Amino acid sequence: MEKAKKQVAIIGGGITGLTTAFYLQKLSKEKGIDVDFTLIEASEKLGGKISTLRKDGFVIEKGPDSFLQRKVSAGQLAEDLGIADHLVNNATGQAYVLVGRELHPIPVGAVMGIPTKISPFITTGLFTPLGKLRAAADFILPRGSQEGDQSLGQFFRRRLGGEVVENLIEPLLSGIYAGDIDKLSLQSTFPQFEDVEKKYRSLILGTKATAPKTKTLKSDKKGQFQTLNTGLSSFVEAIRQLLPEERVWLGEKVTTIEKRENEYKISTEKRGDATFDFVVLATSHQVSSNLLSSFGILNEFKDIPSTSVATVAMAYPLDAINQKLEGTGFVVSRNSPYTITACTWTHKKWPHTTPEGKALLRCYVGKAMDEEIVFKSDDEIIQAVKSDLFTILGITEDPDFIEITRWKESMPQYMVGHKERVEKMKAGVREKLPNLYVTGSSFEGLGLPDCINQGKKVVDEILSSL
Repeated sequence: MEKAKKQVAIIGGGITGLTTAFYLQKLSKEKGIDVDFTLIEASEKLGGKISTLRKDGFVIEKGPDSFLQRKVSAGQLAEDLGIADHLVNNATGQAYVLVGRELHPIPVGAVMGIPTKISPFITTGLFTPLGKLRAAADFILPRGSQEGDQSLGQFFRRRLGGEVVENLIEPLLSGIYAGDIDKLSLQSTFPQFEDVEKKYRSLILGTKATAPKTKTLKSDKKGQFQTLNTGLSSFVEAIRQLLPEERVWLGEKVTTIEKRENEYKISTEKRGDATFDFVVLATSHQVSSNLLSSFGILNEFKDIPSTSVATVAMAYPLDAINQKLEGTGFVVSRNSPYTITACTWTHKKWPHTTPEGKALLRCYVGKAMDEEIVFKSDDEIIQAVKSDLFTILGITEDPDFIEITRWKESMPQYMVGHKERVEKMKAGVREKLPNLYVTGSSFEGLGLPDCINQGKKVVDEILSSL
């Protein structure tokens, strides 16, 4: 006899799994579809990389700190959870690139490092005259002739030359993906630039033509990023409050997934076996590959690397920081002799995070092919970061406190050919494992809105099938 209520197992309690659970519960009630779920998380906490520390009046993000406002799914989630009144935009300000010992302002009009205004690009000290001349060749170079995917480094060097890539584009893009741009996929990270070249030929002219045309008053200090002034963990907390206690299994590791005729048997370490009609795998590609190893569907993802990084949040008295510094922080060029890869002046970019009279710096360490620092002791990390801050910003005082957070193998790398691998994997899942879905940050977007979109898409597919 067929069960009256369909059962869905959601494996993984990061933002993708949480979003899946929340919208499955919400939309199934609205549509009158009889379905239930169980959210299974191996650790003792939900949220994945989302982690907010609230300490001494500070709001410190240990993982992601914001999301692009134009990617509307995160703002919509806040609306649906009733916490949209906590949404705030970043304060705008000058950002810099550190080359050698000098902080260079990012040229006005640069879009992910691509110049759209000529004068700021000509006058910047980031590039030599020869480097600027090479970048100008973009105006006359033909469209690329390569078929299929290519690396970000290959694409941007061909259009703009090595200097612009090394001193501007690479530091900005690596800050997002913590990866090697000579291995990262163009089609899976920034496909819009490939489209721009196809349509406009010149990357500079095409980027200028397609850049959002927004008119803002000089007094408008709102940036293009948003966060929650109570911390991004408020997303996790709000969803958790809406999910039935018995539907959330924490500290429960899934050991095997077995396909039966019309359902799946899931085995866990503590609770044993349970059967489900649908399974959503919202885990890392390493975990998903292991759980589905007997089906051979994710074999191509087994060896895809994930970069390890760490964040170092440092709270100071405001007068310990050079008050002449304007802006929101800097990224570091690849060839500069520093441990840190970037530093956000959080008290300026996100004023709500910091009490009056205090300053908050958030430094990042670890990148592709240079992850050793992440695995060193706290003292070694602190010493390296403090040494860099002294050299770069002249900071001599000890901070009031320091919070180090290591994220080991946390940044999946979308290597060249990634999109094709994902499509092949999805086709294999549809053929061999109907009613099972593989999703999450390892596949179709790292940012919070991308993960939220993936969760919502899975929910739509499950409810449409019922």
